[in-house]
Amino acid sequence: MRSLQNHPFAVETSFDSSLVLTFAIAKEELAPLIPPCLQLDTFNDQWAFLAIALVQTRNLRPKGFPRWMGKDFFLAGFRVFVRYTTNEGRRLRGLCILKSETNKRLMSFFGNIFTHYSYNTTDILFHHDPGGMTVYSKKSGLEIEVAFNHDPVLLPDGSPFGSWKEARRFAGPLPFTFSFDPDTKKVLIIEGVRQNWIPELVTVKKQRIGFIEHMHIKHIVPASAFLVRNIPYYWKKGKTEIWIP
Repeated sequence: MRSLQNHPFAVETSFDSSLVLTFAIAKEELAPLIPPCLQLDTFNDQWAFLAIALVQTRNLRPKGFPRWMGKDFFLAGFRVFVRYTTNEGRRLRGLCILKSETNKRLMSFFGNIFTHYSYNTTDILFHHDPGGMTVYSKKSGLEIEVAFNHDPVLLPDGSPFGSWKEARRFAGPLPFTFSFDPDTKKVLIIEGVRQNWIPELVTVKKQRIGFIEHMHIKHIVPASAFLVRNIPYYWKKGKTEIWIP
């Protein structure tokens, strides 16, 4: 079962949309949530970052399979921005997944067989129109509303970023996702490949995120919110290596 969860084959899809809300948290509060093989990807040596990504996928399937065999899913992922240094000395930027949710049981079932992402099925409802997007889940305590605006959109009040240029560094694409097995000391590295990644700032009109509320974080501020659309995307087969402290 462990080997099956190591992303044993490549997967491809397209993102109709991916809405990402990023929060800055004092690094001391996020450090205990990531495995010892990873380091927080910080800003000004003070802030670490937790993000929720709300993604509408289209035709998700094993890479190479015809599009008609794919399925459409809505995914919600809670991720921490991290760094990892390989045994060869490569320094990689990426994400550590804390929790994943989806609107379909099929995705939870196969996602928990072939990944370590801890999928739960929930009652996600979403609406997307030219003026904005809403996402709601009673079960998950999730209620988000954003507006799309062609005028210049400001970063959230209190954001540690002084400009979109600074925030853009944490808007991806971040090519890698990492998992760690403490029993075997193996690090799993999954590389994602995407095209046309052009994030646009959005205005957050309402946000309630049950997962973050239950973390009881003392020092947290909204850092940025952005949207990408129509992104061809695939994940390569996972690779593992033994972590050497």
